[in-house]
Amino acid sequence: MAALQSAHDSALAAGAPPRHHPARDYAPYRSSLLRHPRRPLVAVGGDPETVELAGPVFGVTDVTEHDNDLTRMHTGEPLGERITVSGRLLDRAGRPVRGQLIEIWQANASGRYAHLKDRHPAPLDPHFTGVGRTLTDDQGRYSFTTIKPGAYPWRNHANAWRPAHIHFSVFGTAFTQRLVTQMYFPGDPLLAHDPIIRSVTDPAARDRLVARYEHDLSQAEFSLGYAWDIVLDGPSATWTEEGR
Repeated sequence: MAALQSAHDSALAAGAPPRHHPARDYAPYRSSLLRHPRRPLVAVGGDPETVELAGPVFGVTDVTEHDNDLTRMHTGEPLGERITVSGRLLDRAGRPVRGQLIEIWQANASGRYAHLKDRHPAPLDPHFTGVGRTLTDDQGRYSFTTIKPGAYPWRNHANAWRPAHIHFSVFGTAFTQRLVTQMYFPGDPLLAHDPIIRSVTDPAARDRLVARYEHDLSQAEFSLGYAWDIVLDGPSATWTEEGR
């Protein structure tokens, strides 16, 4: 992997333009070579009602006020550092995008997902599932209370560790408008070694994937606060995992 990453870094140093979105077949991110689409997109036509069947299944009444607090979904307290993550969902002009479903999923404080296929030999937390959801308000704002996730090995290359991150899914008015991205934490030393975030070669776009610590969002004796906005399109758009 180091040789592949070095080749990409050398190309940038030689004057190749930085990419806001990474190539879908970014070789240092090994599984992208296997999963990226190779055929033209299939146009969906015909009966509009057929398209709607593939839309999001959650309505306003299905998302409760407690679904955004991942620390209170079980009878006991989860282990780890409580954090509050809050921000706004915006369009390219900086206008709020209201009433949109945002879902998150993440590893626990030990770096393990509550998933049958996760074989990382780190402990599961019986009081933390790692999934939540909420709807943006009239100002496009969202907020989650959760546990700061741990790093974990992922076998992409020798001694490969993913930085702490939270997966975000944003829905539009149909399932085909779904966008998925990842939020990282400031000061994480693993960011320099992670081919997924390094696949975004535009430094400004890469920086927009990292949340910032906001002391005003921290809650005394309860949680630390992080701010992270999601911009859907335009020159300040948040990188999304297209084709991954």
